[in-house]
Amino acid sequence: MSTVTIFHNPMCGTSRNTLALIRNAGIEPQVIHYLETPPSRDELVRLIAACGKSVREVLRSKGEVYDELKLDDTKWTDDELLDFMIAHPILINRPIVVTPMGTRLCRPSESVLDILAQAQQGPFTKEDGEVVIDEQGRRLV
Repeated sequence: MSTVTIFHNPMCGTSRNTLALIRNAGIEPQVIHYLETPPSRDELVRLIAACGKSVREVLRSKGEVYDELKLDDTKWTDDELLDFMIAHPILINRPIVVTPMGTRLCRPSESVLDILAQAQQGPFTKEDGEVVIDEQGRRLV
């Protein structure tokens, strides 16, 4: 069983880049497609706390659901925001990665490098063309 877990949305470029960086370190993570298999409320609370973020910081603020529910209104409590995130997993910002070195909301994707024990095994260029890892496996950003 992998010691690295990614809460992944394959439709998200940041999530795809993060997964690719994990694999570029020679790690095959446990991939949880959280839109299909969302975390429980308790698990989501633990993930957010482990990230060291507030509930609002892990709330995805882009998209129709966020706008329709008017979640930018400060009237919503953390408990209410969590309820919305459980009811609509698309509201969970991604990707969240859990490793023995920590838990992180990996935005930008290269922030995953801070919680991977293994070095990158080769060069890496993000989908948008930004070079993150050079030919020698050194981080550039």
